[in-house]
Amino acid sequence: MKRKWFNMKGLVFSLLISGIGSAQQKYEMSAKEAVDIAFKNVSSIKNAQLDYKIAEARNREITAAALPQVSGTIQGNHYLSLPLIQFPDATEVTIYDVLKREGVKDAGGQPITKDGQFVVQNFSFFQPWNVNMGVQVQQLLFEPQVFVGLLARRALLESSGLQIKAEEDKVREAVYKSYYAVLITEKQLWFVEESLKRLEKLAHDMDVMYKNGFVEKLDIDKTTVTLNNTRTAANQLKNGITIGYAALKMTLGLQQADTLVLKDLLTSGQIKEGILDDNFAYENRNEIKLLNKAKELQGYDIRRYKLSYIPTLAAFYGFQENGQRKAGSGGEGSPWFWYNTNQIGLSINIPIFDGNAKRYKIQQAKFNLQKVENSIDMIKKGIDLERNVAKSTLTNAILNMDMQEDNMKLAEKVYNAEKKKYEIGTGSSFSILQADTDLQQAQSNYFRSLYDAIIAKVSYLKALGKL
Repeated sequence: MKRKWFNMKGLVFSLLISGIGSAQQKYEMSAKEAVDIAFKNVSSIKNAQLDYKIAEARNREITAAALPQVSGTIQGNHYLSLPLIQFPDATEVTIYDVLKREGVKDAGGQPITKDGQFVVQNFSFFQPWNVNMGVQVQQLLFEPQVFVGLLARRALLESSGLQIKAEEDKVREAVYKSYYAVLITEKQLWFVEESLKRLEKLAHDMDVMYKNGFVEKLDIDKTTVTLNNTRTAANQLKNGITIGYAALKMTLGLQQADTLVLKDLLTSGQIKEGILDDNFAYENRNEIKLLNKAKELQGYDIRRYKLSYIPTLAAFYGFQENGQRKAGSGGEGSPWFWYNTNQIGLSINIPIFDGNAKRYKIQQAKFNLQKVENSIDMIKKGIDLERNVAKSTLTNAILNMDMQEDNMKLAEKVYNAEKKKYEIGTGSSFSILQADTDLQQAQSNYFRSLYDAIIAKVSYLKALGKL
């Protein structure tokens, strides 16, 4: 029994592990491929795409208002008491007047002198049971709200499309920054690990020389301190890479259990590529496109209120079938009496005076248009500032990157020279350790400048609207 229990636990554990494994995915991606993945997974873009579909549905709703509107009604009722109207009893009035005119006498032998009296009788046009069914068709011929809505459909849809583009710009920038942060840190880790290999070999060689009496214990201690510091730097970089991958997965909208492999190889030459192409137009920026579209839509809003002074015209057709029936005693009744009505016509709604409500709505719409124009002007000034700052930052970042690259090459040359001197016995352990430390510092400075340069380029391309 105990063995079966353990077998069952092992089976459940295996199923769980296989389930977890199947949920994980591996992605090998370049920076551009990472952007494409983010576009498919990030919720903000998904919501922007849903807003586009909502705009499409709203367009169809506006179109539907211009199509014929058909409605039907069915109603049945039973009068517990019939509605009555009063009619004069003309029969009684006529009889007395005739008798008096012909000289007819009553039972006492007296002539009829009484005039006919006006008597009223109650009468109903309704039967207890009533049924009516009808259909109404209405077609708008002109209605300002619908007319302008039809004109603005395309602009509304384009505005929703630009919302997606603007959101994609934000995601693209975030992906590039996260992607290159991990890529550069991985490359920096590779150089630090190379330094570890050099220092470990140096420590081994010194240990052999110490045992043979060629170096002091102090030299070994100095090497050990440098080696430990380098290991600490490597561990910090590994931790930074782990955090960087987690942040990149979040930026891409992926699961933390997924595996990422970055394919790009970033060099200083790639960063410099295309930086002289600084042709710019405000319309390259999706923010400006979006505000221009908002300006166009605001113009439609003003036009809508102005056209609301014009009468509304609609054509209609109605058909109604009515039935009445009088219930009889013993559950039997008279036959149903059916009749119908047909009508067709035009309906004109003429606005005469609304307390100047439309006038003030037009004023509000014009003020909102001015606000959009003010926003466009302010955004353009902000873009000018962004371009100037981004260009200056990129220029300085590239200069610093070139200088740090030259410095790293020089530090590597110094290290190699000190290594040769140490190997032939003319150099000291202190000199080679100092050269290795300087090389590591130069490499760290270079990769920091490389990251600053790629981030500056991303910001510069974003400012130009070419990211």
